[in-house]
Amino acid sequence: MNVLIADDHLLFRDGLRRLLSQFKEEMTFFEASTFDEVRALTDGGTEFDLILLDLGMPGWTGFNELGGIHARLPRALLVVVSGSERRADLMSALENGAAGYIPKSSSAKVLLGALQLVLAGGIYVPAEAIRGDLVTNPDVLADDTLTNVGPGGGEQLTPRQREVLERLREGKSNKQIAHELGLTEGTVKVHVTAILRLLGVRNRTQAALTAQGM
Repeated sequence: MNVLIADDHLLFRDGLRRLLSQFKEEMTFFEASTFDEVRALTDGGTEFDLILLDLGMPGWTGFNELGGIHARLPRALLVVVSGSERRADLMSALENGAAGYIPKSSSAKVLLGALQLVLAGGIYVPAEAIRGDLVTNPDVLADDTLTNVGPGGGEQLTPRQREVLERLREGKSNKQIAHELGLTEGTVKVHVTAILRLLGVRNRTQAALTAQGM
């Protein structure tokens, strides 16, 4: 497995490398401390399986950077490990192809569990990010944490995700879904964004059609 760790702090890169060494799978590590280096590595022909990167490194121009990486390496699992705990950053990361968003304030246990989930094919966000603003030490992979699903696959959506998807199939807006389920519109948007990505579709209409066939 080829793994790219991109962070402008050497100590944090070392910590991630040691954490990943706990997985049994053999890994080859690549490192970058700037987005210029990230671009060079992701343009260089290496097929990365996992990419861990921080936001705001030198050379960062915005979330289009994530979208560019995702476009160049669509099979790579892209995980943001960031000091930013803003909901807007989480949403932008998911919308640009990230399979996970892990705040740096998370414990080693949470970080390890989140990476296990992503490597198993799921999407990770802290449960607190769905209920409200991101907070420190999200120590639970709760029911609201986004999990893996695929058309015709054996995995299942969480009960909440199924409720949201069913209402997408009915053509309801985020505001209507939020009202019916007692959620905020922001929470519904997180679920919808993740459902679209997990189903491999681009819009709500395609998600509704997929739901009919599941």
